[in-house]
Amino acid sequence: MKKITSIFQLLVALFFGVALVFFLAFDSVKNGFNIEELTAGKVVVWMLVGFVIYLLAWLFQSMYAGGLNKKIMKMESENNSLKAKLYDIEQGKKSRVGEEVTNASEEEKDSSVIKPRQNIK
Repeated sequence: MKKITSIFQLLVALFFGVALVFFLAFDSVKNGFNIEELTAGKVVVWMLVGFVIYLLAWLFQSMYAGGLNKKIMKMESENNSLKAKLYDIEQGKKSRVGEEVTNASEEEKDSSVIKPRQNIK
């Protein structure tokens, strides 16, 4: 889809660039295309064709951006679910560690051994 979008954007730019050169240099190129005069109807047809090409490019760009947004939302939801699982796992470990600490502190209180002094800076 990205390639199609790029191709249509290039096509729009090329079309309007060719149209600009054609209309600015009409006096010198009108014999090559067998056009006697440039009427408003011909200019309107050129602009409508360019507008349709522009709308197609815009449509493809919107579809591409929408697809990317859907992928981003899906990845964010997966990321949030993984974070939630990780948080649950960490909370489970902390509760087990907390139980072990309370059991160890009860055992330390019961023992008559004096703890060595810790120097805190």
